[in-house]
Amino acid sequence: MKGEYMVIQEVSPRDGLQIEPAWVPTQDKVALIDALSEAGFTRIEAGSFVSPKAIPALRDGDEVFRRMRRQPGVIYAALVPNLKGAQRAILVGADELNLVMSASQAHNRANMRMDCEQSLAGFAEICAHARDSGVLLNGTVATAFGCPFEGAVAEDRVLALVDQYLELGIAGITLADTTGMAQPRQVARLVRRVRARLPTSVLTLHFHNTRGLGLVNVLAAYEAGALRFDAALGGLGGCPFAPGASGNICTEDLVNMCAEMGIATGIDLPRLIALSRGLPALLGHGVPGQVAKAGRNCDLHPLPEALARQAA
Repeated sequence: MKGEYMVIQEVSPRDGLQIEPAWVPTQDKVALIDALSEAGFTRIEAGSFVSPKAIPALRDGDEVFRRMRRQPGVIYAALVPNLKGAQRAILVGADELNLVMSASQAHNRANMRMDCEQSLAGFAEICAHARDSGVLLNGTVATAFGCPFEGAVAEDRVLALVDQYLELGIAGITLADTTGMAQPRQVARLVRRVRARLPTSVLTLHFHNTRGLGLVNVLAAYEAGALRFDAALGGLGGCPFAPGASGNICTEDLVNMCAEMGIATGIDLPRLIALSRGLPALLGHGVPGQVAKAGRNCDLHPLPEALARQAA
């Protein structure tokens, strides 16, 4: 196990908060990002620059990016749907732009209100605009492992989209299991095929735990050579345009699993658990993460009083 590591990108400030029904004030979003920055993350998806009508919960993206305290060595990413969003994100200093298109035409129409071909044309505009800005570009293939409207998605379709992203000059690639339809053998097979096309250091896997396979799929991808994964504090999130989709894999659960297995992440697990335990007060409801409820394996409990007296 010595020398093993995993890079975890925290996505709760964007993917986690985007479907919250109650407004999370800007100062609370900024405080969350600042706390995550201090917990050891090297990559944080800090917000999005979509239409306020489409995602009202994140309508303060510009202000969040202006007010957060940036830590050296941390990449602060932003999701952008079009050229206007990219221009806004670059203006407030986003380090990386995340462009999202579904492998499924039906889901792309539901999510982006356009065909895949229109999305790719928009990506070309963004790439041209961003070329001299120094900003990093990441392209996400959503529904890469299955679509709730069309069902199975052909691996060759996913690989063709990866190739198109790379041809546009998008260096980073994310394979997203948008609705939690992936299974471990499928994940391992697709990861191996995509790794033949690009460096492992720029490949990200994005899993949801909709059907309880989130962490199993992480392990399958990791054993197939993937090193970078999205996760959300408390297991927050879910796609607003995917029926039945539940939250992302839970960050503290993933970091805890890595710690137990001897896989380094560089993330402060006790601090992460404390942050997760504060989420219900912030959001007004419980969250699905498990380790924040149960504690770590090393967090032992005293014997019941009667047994303690006998032992004495």
